[in-house]
Amino acid sequence: MPSSSPADIFAALGDPTRLALLVALRSGGTRSIARLAATSAMTRQAVTKHLKILERVGLLRVEQSGRETHFIYRPEALDGARAYLDAIGGRWSDVGSAVRSARV
Repeated sequence: MPSSSPADIFAALGDPTRLALLVALRSGGTRSIARLAATSAMTRQAVTKHLKILERVGLLRVEQSGRETHFIYRPEALDGARAYLDAIGGRWSDVGSAVRSARV
């Protein structure tokens, strides 16, 4: 499985289309490109392009079933990005507490 930096994951999720595809996949199970494209105004080729980016950063796993490609959401791939946000959030909380204490 690819191990991407938090910046790579944030960049991939920064696109509204990719974010929407990930939300559609989060319910579990597998989804084919045809099934994902059917619920979108995009072509299969456009959906495939976005799915490949999500796969490249490790947010999706791919399985072949005959001629169909199925995509599966990997929520554990967000752990590193989540930890990074928690660390940043903690630092901001620490700075905010120090500023509030200095005012008192």
